[in-house]
Amino acid sequence: MVLGPNGCGKSTLLRIAAFREHPTSGEVRVLDSVLGRVDIRRSRASIGWVAAGLTDALRPDLSAVDVVVTALHGALEPWWHHYTDDDRRRAASLLDRLGVAPLVDRTFGSLSSGERQRVLLARGLMSNPAIVLLDEPAAGLDLGGREELMGSLEVMTSSSVPTVMVTHHADEIPAGATHALVMKAGRSIASGPIESTLTGENLSAAFGLAIELERRTDGRFSAYSSRRPD
Repeated sequence: MVLGPNGCGKSTLLRIAAFREHPTSGEVRVLDSVLGRVDIRRSRASIGWVAAGLTDALRPDLSAVDVVVTALHGALEPWWHHYTDDDRRRAASLLDRLGVAPLVDRTFGSLSSGERQRVLLARGLMSNPAIVLLDEPAAGLDLGGREELMGSLEVMTSSSVPTVMVTHHADEIPAGATHALVMKAGRSIASGPIESTLTGENLSAAFGLAIELERRTDGRFSAYSSRRPD
């Protein structure tokens, strides 16, 4: 998990890790590939990528299964490549795994924001990636949509595929998360096992506000300001 305030560099860090942006300095190594020394098209195939911008990039009259299956080649349209019946069965199976099987033939544009995000999560798994990167998957969702998405995120974090997720909110961290990075102004404040890294002290330092953090019995977190009005 990567947490921190707006503008601290979380999404930029994730785009660099996804080989979609270059850093101004230093070396980027992901899955034994060094950015700038490999064919990024091949490297990207090993990286599942889910970001809010994908929603606007996809044609709204594509079916949910087409949105998922086109990830095999990193495409946004199904007519650029050939997809087999097995490919489409796998896409449908992923939609089922993430709780949206009935949407398989629905158009992407007709889905709710929460449904679209779960379709995009299925898309992120389509190519059997070695790692999945999620950039604020719950952004813009209402309470119901967020909580439905959390169930899908817990399915992903409990799988064998390493998953890195950016969020602003501690209550959006799935119960299965194991490690955290807390950022401020482009730098790491703390990183490591979530039990020792995600603390009220570290969140207070990152957000510049006295924050209390609690871990609930279901494994999720709740964070709130301990400052009281005068």
